[in-house]
Amino acid sequence: MNIPLFDLKAQYNTLDEELNNAVLHVLSTTDYIMGNTLIEFEKRFSEYLKVNHSISVANGTDALVITLKALGIGPGDEVITTPFTFFATAESISAAGAKPVFVDVEKDTFNIDATKIEEKITSYTKAIVPVHIFGQPADMDEILSLAKKYNLYVIEDACQAIGSEYKDKKIGTLGHAACFSFYPTKNLGCAGDGGMIVTNSEKVAVMAKALRNHGSGENGQKAYNLLTNISMEIPVGKSDHEDLFNPLKYYNYLIGFNSRLDTLQAAILNVKLKYINIWNDKRRYTAKFYNENIINENVVKPLEKGSRKHVYHMYILQSEERNRIVNYLKQKGISTGIYYPIPLHLQNAYKALGYSEGHMPNAEYLSQRTFAIPIYAELTENQRSYIVDCINNFR
Repeated sequence: MNIPLFDLKAQYNTLDEELNNAVLHVLSTTDYIMGNTLIEFEKRFSEYLKVNHSISVANGTDALVITLKALGIGPGDEVITTPFTFFATAESISAAGAKPVFVDVEKDTFNIDATKIEEKITSYTKAIVPVHIFGQPADMDEILSLAKKYNLYVIEDACQAIGSEYKDKKIGTLGHAACFSFYPTKNLGCAGDGGMIVTNSEKVAVMAKALRNHGSGENGQKAYNLLTNISMEIPVGKSDHEDLFNPLKYYNYLIGFNSRLDTLQAAILNVKLKYINIWNDKRRYTAKFYNENIINENVVKPLEKGSRKHVYHMYILQSEERNRIVNYLKQKGISTGIYYPIPLHLQNAYKALGYSEGHMPNAEYLSQRTFAIPIYAELTENQRSYIVDCINNFR
């Protein structure tokens, strides 16, 4: 039996007619840039999370960069985040011109250790970026309390956590803004790159809409007026999107980006969004099956905190025998993944920050022991049982 870590083809096969029709509709209308289907997807995404604004962008990394810049974060500022995540989290802080400041993680949840954040706050700190890693929410009560105490922004990196919940509230609705990724392997993935910024702040939404599209048009002028304290009505066109034929797109007010989600990708996401709760429930079912049936003392199973709904973008095991068990599973036809082999504070790109081994002991510990096993929604009962049997038989 061969079981991939992700099976995008299996997902496509369950939705092929719907996806094909959605894509063909966009092709037939040639509504490729900021089209009506994209406007519909942003609206439906806002409804799903119950937020005021959803601003689609080209990818999750751009979502983070644009959100940081929309909040005025840049050179001279510090932003606190975790070292145990994908590089884009810290890279985005650097791309905005700010300095990432790393705080170690909890060994059981893999999330930033909120009890260690306060000691890293300085007069230069402007924001905290918690990552809801692998689909499990971070300790948002403590993080939001610290943010209020020190007047800091909270930007949720929810790129792996669509549909997860913290105390019955959807992740992405708790901070000043949140960022999502639609990379193909995410729980909600498109056929390429894609991302989303969500916020309840009108100002952040205006800034993000301007920055994603060259700082131009109506949103560019609104953003410029906000930054320069100009109070005037901006005439709006047929929508707040700078579409292909809008002449105002040639009037630029800010230095922005070219970071628009393609309407073709929005069409795919519009189809898939209908199924995200079902898919997440299937991932949670598989996680429960693993938790109840994996009984090998050589592995440590992931912990789900009681106040948090984990959506298991990844099911992460820990083992002192990681290399041996990963090779063993490969021989059995089971794909695995190592997330993440080098914590961010030890990456060559961040040598100048002065971190060394021992500074983030939990992140360093996990980077040597964690690995992912398959958990996508299309896994069959036979595949689940085979994976469990193979892990239990490892010696």
